Amino acid sequence: MRSRADGAVPPRVSTSKTNREDASTESVGRVGGLTLRYVLNGTRTVFARTNAQTPWHLLPPIYLDDSGAAYTLLLNPSGGLVGGDRLAIDMHLAPSAHVLISTPSANRVYRSPTEEAVQDIDVHLGAGAKLEWFPEHTIPFAGSRFRQSINVTLASGATVLLWDAIASGRIASGERWAFSSLNNEIRITTASGSSLLERYHLAPAKKSGAVGLASKWDYVASLFIVGDGIADALWNVLEAEISSILDERPGHLLGGVSRPALPGLAIKLVARSAPDLTAVCNALWAAVRRVVWGLLPPALRKH
Repeated sequence: MRSRADGAVPPRVSTSKTNREDASTESVGRVGGLTLRYVLNGTRTVFARTNAQTPWHLLPPIYLDDSGAAYTLLLNPSGGLVGGDRLAIDMHLAPSAHVLISTPSANRVYRSPTEEAVQDIDVHLGAGAKLEWFPEHTIPFAGSRFRQSINVTLASGATVLLWDAIASGRIASGERWAFSSLNNEIRITTASGSSLLERYHLAPAKKSGAVGLASKWDYVASLFIVGDGIADALWNVLEAEISSILDERPGHLLGGVSRPALPGLAIKLVARSAPDLTAVCNALWAAVRRVVWGLLPPALRKH
């Protein structure tokens, strides 16, 4: 992981627009875009404008509690991504909007002999906006090729909680670390121009030991909490609570928390099983909600 706090943010590379304009479904697969615009209407966050292109499908937001957060499920009824797919999400939160994003099931990436499946996500948060990004994990099948970029830009006072997790493969089918390639980039940029960047490239099927010590584990995950409106004292409390949670499952979980060079926390972890991954995700999420916003954990509906 690398973080930059010198204001010199490297140029952001996003292929989503180019792919949508230059690629045709006949030559590379499905090209689908999802546009989401949220605004605060009274005490609730609502859609201002949306557009969904196949394979994306969109349902109205659900409201799980009295926080007014718009709980939105990202639906891809096709069942997963294949080589040549080019999917994009363009999301904007107006000032003070509060959005919770998840998915009904894991993101599956199917085998492809040559083409990558690509997913580009661009998110912009207005002043004081809150985004909780907690999709289910990605499962790269044996022989699959996947490239993802997530770019989040925060205005002053905005906060993002961003969870990203991958499985080693279809574990029950004996496909541990058998995918061809996985490229993942997450960049979060604050109002000051400082940025946090995580980038990795994995090609375990091509080279023995390509995933290092992670080869002994079945799930790898990151959680980033970034926001310049959170008081320093709360960061200290949150860091201590997160450290305690990561120590609760010795042998089943290994993780650590660090302070990047911007207002936030970065958590990296590996887990033995899907239940271990889900349990630690829920515990971390609940702690952040309680400490930062005084909110109870959400009771998610996945349908």
